[in-house]
Amino acid sequence: MNADIQAGIEIERLPAMNRSLRLAVITETYPPDVNGVALSLSRLLEGMRHRNHSIQLVRVRRGASGTGGNPAYSGGRFHEVLMRGMPVPRYPELTMGMPSKGHLVRLWASDRPDLVHIATEGPLGWSALQAARKLRLVVSTDFRTNFHSYSRHYGMGFLARPIMAYLRKFHNLAHCTMVPTQALRDELSHAGFKRLHVVGRGVNTGLFNPGHRSPSLRASWGADEKSLVVICVGRLAAEKNLDLVIGAFEAVRRRNPGAKLVLVGDGPLRTYLAGRCPSAVFAGHQSGDALAEHYASADLFLFPSLSETFGNVVIEAMASGLPVVAFRHAAAAEVIDPGVDGLLAEPGDTVGFVSLAEAIVAQPDHMRLLGQRAALSARSFDWSAVVARFESLLESTIDLSRVSVAGTQPRTLHTGNLHRS
Repeated sequence: MNADIQAGIEIERLPAMNRSLRLAVITETYPPDVNGVALSLSRLLEGMRHRNHSIQLVRVRRGASGTGGNPAYSGGRFHEVLMRGMPVPRYPELTMGMPSKGHLVRLWASDRPDLVHIATEGPLGWSALQAARKLRLVVSTDFRTNFHSYSRHYGMGFLARPIMAYLRKFHNLAHCTMVPTQALRDELSHAGFKRLHVVGRGVNTGLFNPGHRSPSLRASWGADEKSLVVICVGRLAAEKNLDLVIGAFEAVRRRNPGAKLVLVGDGPLRTYLAGRCPSAVFAGHQSGDALAEHYASADLFLFPSLSETFGNVVIEAMASGLPVVAFRHAAAAEVIDPGVDGLLAEPGDTVGFVSLAEAIVAQPDHMRLLGQRAALSARSFDWSAVVARFESLLESTIDLSRVSVAGTQPRTLHTGNLHRS
């Protein structure tokens, strides 16, 4: 695991359960990839490992064409099996897995896991689903990325419906599908997805907190302690709606001509955004302590995306002591108390979004108060509670499978604990 990521994961060491699960976890993105799926999954698995569960992580080998890995569960409680991959179109820094059903059937036939958890729906995830069904293994899945929504941002809106149909088929073949918010659960349920359960996201307040504020970093941006620094963290890509960040910042700068804009992240829109706002600071990818320092050294966080299933950056910014201006969508809708620790515009109301950004900077004392309250609110988003919920759902899924008829469609899950003899 990436050293910066590992240093930032300090999940409470909780008492061991009565037994240890043997989990096979499949993903096409994992640290050192820098994205919400990779980082939140790594924290979940770190928490499960510290609760004495064995993890077999099946992931894509980056920068290599061959498969790799030792026999399943060989030594220790965490073991990786590396699979072949190829670059994701339009996301060359990410890799998707290749079809690998036969390899996974052989792997799990020789040493069966208690449950297969599939975090991504690409070719490797589909292969894992088919292999698990062939072997009649228990399967849980994550719905972590709005691929059907992303297609609209790349001139392929006509693909939204077939992508949604594929995702529905994929997840409905599992015994349990986990989603990060109640709103997404309701949306997917209306679209025909079944057996949906909410597992939120957490934040490491030991890493992300106001104490990382750095005058020297602010100075490198051309800002002193009296300056206003507006920040946005995320991939510089069409689905992140970053034109709205530029528009909101232009409105902010009309009120405060000395304001600075810092964009943390990289992506295909960097050149375009630099042309739109030449004064912006492009900080590139940041992680670990450096990322925490960037958050805490700013004064206001703008989050204009409507394509997220959650949006980890919202609670990271809050934990860092920043008031957040966002749409009432995904994580922001569930964790921000409008007017108390942040501000929310209605989804799609770009004029309202800009007005909120403009209004809050006109009241600097109130802006600082909202940031202080945001840091306090973020303390309740504890990773140990998220891990416990994840563990409970896995155990309940296994429990239910024991009373299901082998080979039949998965049944509805009622959360509970399983204690096997």
